Amino acid sequence: QVRLVESGGGLVQPGGSLRLSCAASGINFRLYTMSWYRRTPGKQRELVAAITAESNRNYADAVKDRFTISRDNVWARVYLQMNNLTPDDTAVYYCGVHARGNQFWGQGTQVTVSS
Repeated sequence: QVRLVESGGGLVQPGGSLRLSCAASGINFRLYTMSWYRRTPGKQRELVAAITAESNRNYADAVKDRFTISRDNVWARVYLQMNNLTPDDTAVYYCGVHARGNQFWGQGTQVTVSS
């Protein structure tokens, strides 16, 4: 059973930082591209960042130069370091993986950027 568990969200002031973590189980983690998505009310889930098995990274234009995705294949975790946060980054953030022909998501973690 594939399971993704996010953590690290919270309330932060504009300009602040947060580090999200996602623990994966039920897959051979090192073989898969891992992604972070986010969703705000009334909008579709959007890709924030992804990291391939070879650690190639891509980012949404809105977060380039502020967010960094990384992975730890030993502990089967993927991280999202978020710096210089703005209110537009407020969303529920989801960890995702496409495996065995299906898309899997975690339960999400709320990030709120507000003064």
